[in-house]
Amino acid sequence: MTVRYWAAARQAAGVAEDCVEARTVGEALAHVREIHAHQPKFEAVLGVSSLLLGSSPVGLRDVDQLVIPPGDVVEVLPPFAGG
Repeated sequence: MTVRYWAAARQAAGVAEDCVEARTVGEALAHVREIHAHQPKFEAVLGVSSLLLGSSPVGLRDVDQLVIPPGDVVEVLPPFAGG
């Protein structure tokens, strides 16, 4: 499955997206944390970002139970300035 990064999350990760093997959103986040452990700003940006599964918002309490449907994408959206 794909984890796609936007704006500051993309900059912190150093890539636009990662492909990982994961059944749940929580597993996907664990994998990308491991992949980008060497990126000093990644964890901080991930911690303040909103998540979407497809086009649906993901609550942080739901990540371990939320199964990723085949072909779906987890979007990592950091806070955006402006309005």
